[in-house]
Amino acid sequence: MCGIVGYIGPRQAQDVLISGLAKLEYRGYDSAGIAIHDGAQIDVKKKAGKLENLSSLLGGHPLSGTLGIGHTRWATHGLPNDTNAHPHATEDGRIVIIHNGIIENYLTLKEGLQGRGHQFKSETDSEVLAHLIEEAYAGNLEEAVRAALAQVRGAYGIVVTHVDHREIVAARTVSPLVMGVGEGEMFLASDVPALLAYTRNMVFLHDGDMVVLNDDGFRVMDLAGNPQQRTIEHIEWDAEAAEKGGYDTYMLKEIYEQPQALTNTLIGRLHDDTGEVNLDINLDPGSFKRISIIACGTAFYAGLVGEYLIEQLARIPVEVDVASEYRYRDPLVSENTLAIVVSQSGETIDTLEALREAKKFGAKTLGVINAKGSSMTRELDDTLYIHAGPEIGVASTKAYTSMVSAFLMLALWLGRARGTLSEEQGAELLKAARELPRLVEEALAPERVARIKEVAEKYAMARDYLFLGRGVNSPTAYEGALKLKEISYIHAEAYAAGEMKHGPIALIDENLPVAVIATESRLLEKTISNVQEVRARAGKVILFLSDGDTENARHGDDVIYVPRAHEMVSPVVNAVAMQLLAYFTATALGKDVDKPRNLAKSVTVE
Repeated sequence: MCGIVGYIGPRQAQDVLISGLAKLEYRGYDSAGIAIHDGAQIDVKKKAGKLENLSSLLGGHPLSGTLGIGHTRWATHGLPNDTNAHPHATEDGRIVIIHNGIIENYLTLKEGLQGRGHQFKSETDSEVLAHLIEEAYAGNLEEAVRAALAQVRGAYGIVVTHVDHREIVAARTVSPLVMGVGEGEMFLASDVPALLAYTRNMVFLHDGDMVVLNDDGFRVMDLAGNPQQRTIEHIEWDAEAAEKGGYDTYMLKEIYEQPQALTNTLIGRLHDDTGEVNLDINLDPGSFKRISIIACGTAFYAGLVGEYLIEQLARIPVEVDVASEYRYRDPLVSENTLAIVVSQSGETIDTLEALREAKKFGAKTLGVINAKGSSMTRELDDTLYIHAGPEIGVASTKAYTSMVSAFLMLALWLGRARGTLSEEQGAELLKAARELPRLVEEALAPERVARIKEVAEKYAMARDYLFLGRGVNSPTAYEGALKLKEISYIHAEAYAAGEMKHGPIALIDENLPVAVIATESRLLEKTISNVQEVRARAGKVILFLSDGDTENARHGDDVIYVPRAHEMVSPVVNAVAMQLLAYFTATALGKDVDKPRNLAKSVTVE
């Protein structure tokens, strides 16, 4: 997690840092800080809490200087207070560092440093890096950073400056860093949106890269000092794409961006004339005997939809794993396994390590990824980009529906290539996929949104929620519960509807709202039977039905209609209703939906 920004050039660095940190606060908002080099000294200002607290501290007394580094923190080691906030400086203030990640052997290193006379101010693992660099420094900052990093074990994106040098030295292992290349100026950040206001020319650093930025440009080398060539990539996003665009929150903006995001995911990949899907994937679809889908959180639920679609359409056995457990359970992997990792950021550490585990045993690897240039994309055999655009809200919306759409295309591609899906069936599903942007736009019609808002506010004071779904929409129920938990802090559970009678039914009483996805499907009749079991125990049923289903409306205390869609694409359309239910519940409770407590957008620590 955590957000990093660095700048060297002719501008006042504070303006660049604060602007960049505002774009990265979704990565952590336990504290924020900046360090500005004015040519004679390095001034450090930092404050616990959100970025606005740091801005208030700076007040009318900005720090002057054209070189600086900044950080917004998601706490791992040490309480979220002023002292533990970054940047961290050595006792004499000559070396200043910021760090994203975890130094796993920091206690051993810290004890050794203390034994050699070093005094520590914070409880963080990060401060160890400043002292290691200080101990190794002999006039060359680059060499000192290299020597310090040789002693550490763990994950890091580290940025360092020294009072005697007009340069920034940075390095990364696991934790992401991207450079922005301007005219006579250089930028550094954890993620692209922080830099889009200044440049769209980016250099994505690889695992094990070190870079030196100065007024002349940049040099990239590995941790042994060997020069490395990195391509400057032009990013198509503009700065406005990463702003709220007139919406109250990033999350709401991104919910409404889904028709366009889905168009971007699908465009150019669907061929009506043949019923074929072109994913520009070089893997051999006939070589896999089994598929493992590996992901975390929202991406995991997208993977569960993918499991259903691939098994139904391509008839390949699929299992879905929580990435944080995958490499610790000694998975059965062979060269006939296709491991599919799913991640919006492409930086999720649990998923990245699971990818490496699968590769170690010979699996072919494919990524369903949003962020270009991310760590995963450089280690995968092939990548299916979802092209959802920048997603700032911590609770994923457009990335989720784009991931599900990508799995639909992948299932179609596999099914047609393996001969398990006829041309006629492929054409039918391709037509359904092409309808998705329009259907989601319909799902966001004002009268539908107003109805969901009404229902959300009615049940906003509930202490618990239950979500139920069946078949391809059981993962939609899981995703609905997750969204509600993430941003409203209401306890919510989700089950495949048929499982309710095997335990969860004991929870049902007149105080429990039960959201049931009962849209058109071959299991609709069974789902309605489960609804009747809820009503028999006085549960309050919020029923999500396909347009025109007036017969089943009588089984719900509150009914929300969604556009009628083919069963195989319905999880995309239904997810929008789940997002809006969570959103309006959270806003009714006065929650900050873009920055839910304890969460960060990109999870880069285990």
